Amino acid sequence: MPQLTEPGNLPPAPYTGDTSVLVDTTLRQTVRVTAGGHRIRLRFSNAYGDTPLPLTAVTVALPLGGKAGASAVEPGTLRRVTFSGRAFATVPVGAEIVSDDLAFDLRPGAELTVTAYTARGQASLALTSHPGSRTTSYLVHGDHTDDPDLTGATAVDHWYLLSDVEVAAPSRTRAVAVVGDSLTDGRGSTTNGNDRWPDQFFDRLRSRADSADIAVLNQAAGGNRVLNDGLGPNVLARLDRDVLSRSGVAWLILFEGVNDIGTAEATPEAQHTVTDDLIAAYRQIVVRAHAQGIRVYAATLTPFGGNTMYDDPAGEREASRQRVNAWIRTPGHFDAVIDFDRAVRDPSAPDRLQAALQAGDWLHLDPEGYRVLAAAVPEGLFRGGS
Repeated sequence: MPQLTEPGNLPPAPYTGDTSVLVDTTLRQTVRVTAGGHRIRLRFSNAYGDTPLPLTAVTVALPLGGKAGASAVEPGTLRRVTFSGRAFATVPVGAEIVSDDLAFDLRPGAELTVTAYTARGQASLALTSHPGSRTTSYLVHGDHTDDPDLTGATAVDHWYLLSDVEVAAPSRTRAVAVVGDSLTDGRGSTTNGNDRWPDQFFDRLRSRADSADIAVLNQAAGGNRVLNDGLGPNVLARLDRDVLSRSGVAWLILFEGVNDIGTAEATPEAQHTVTDDLIAAYRQIVVRAHAQGIRVYAATLTPFGGNTMYDDPAGEREASRQRVNAWIRTPGHFDAVIDFDRAVRDPSAPDRLQAALQAGDWLHLDPEGYRVLAAAVPEGLFRGGS
C-alpha cells in the first residue's frame, strides 16, 4: 500500500537533503511474491509526490540465499528492467509506471531483489513509500544497480518507490486481497522474517495442493482507518486502487476498524457515531466488491484492553468493538466471518489479548499471535473460485 513518507521515515542523511531526496542514490530492496511464473513486471509509484520521480536505471535479481533483506544477489540472476524499451523512466506527479515484461522465473513465496538508481532524485521531500516494510533495504550513492553486493551501504527498514511486483501467473491463479492496519502490516513481527499473519496464511495455502495456486496481496498499513485518512488514505478512498483494480482478486479479507474506534473520543455519543459510520462503510465495501465479483470476508476486531492509547476507563471503546463485532458476526452482512477476536482474546478477560500472544502494548501481536490469526482463517473459504 503506497503511503506518503512521514518526516521520521524519510531516508537518513545524506540521502535526504533540505529540498530533495535520493539524489544520486541506489536503492536495493527485497520483496516476497506469492504467485509464481516465468514473466514479471514492476510498478513504481509517485502517488504522493508533488514533483516528477526520475528513475535512471532498474535491475532485478534473486537475493543471495533467497533471503529477505539481503544486500547481495545470487550470481548470474541479475537482469535489467526497461520501460517502453528504455532503461530510464519518469513517473509523473500522482502517477505510477509499469515496466516492460521481463523473462524471469519466480516460484510462489520467493524473494525478489529490486535495485533502482535515480541520478537526480526527487526534487521535494514528498516521497512515496511503505514505511512498515519489516524488511531491510539499502542505500548507497552512485549507480550500483549491477553490483553483486552493496558494500558499505546504509541499511533502513523501509520500502520506497516500488509498489508492485506483477507475475504472469497461470490462468487458474487467483488472489486474496487483505485490507488492514498495523495488525496486518505486521507490527510486532520479525524484521526479515515474513511472519506477519498474511505471510503465515499464505504459507498454509501453498502447503496444500488444492490452494497452492492462490496468491495473497497484503494491502495494509500501520495507522490506517476505514473512515478517515491517517497514515495513508482511508479504506473507502483506497479500495479501488488497492483491491478492485488488482488483477486476479477473487476474495477480500477486511480486518480494519480498531483505529477508527480508538481515535474517536471515548464518549457515548462519539462512539455511537463511529460504530454507525463503520457499519455503513462496511456495507459500502461489500457493495463495491460484489460489483466486481469479489467475495468479502470480514475478520472480527481483536481486543485492545490495557493499551495506553485506546483503552478507556469507562469501557466506551470496548463497547463499540463488541457492537461492531456483533454486527460482523450477524449472518447476511458478509460472505463469511473470520473470528480473529475469538482466536486471540483471553478467555478470562475477553477485552484483552492473551498475554502470551501480544507484543507488549496489548494491541499488536507477536509472531506466535500472528500464527494463531493465520490458523483461524478457514481454508475452505478459498476453494471453488469466486
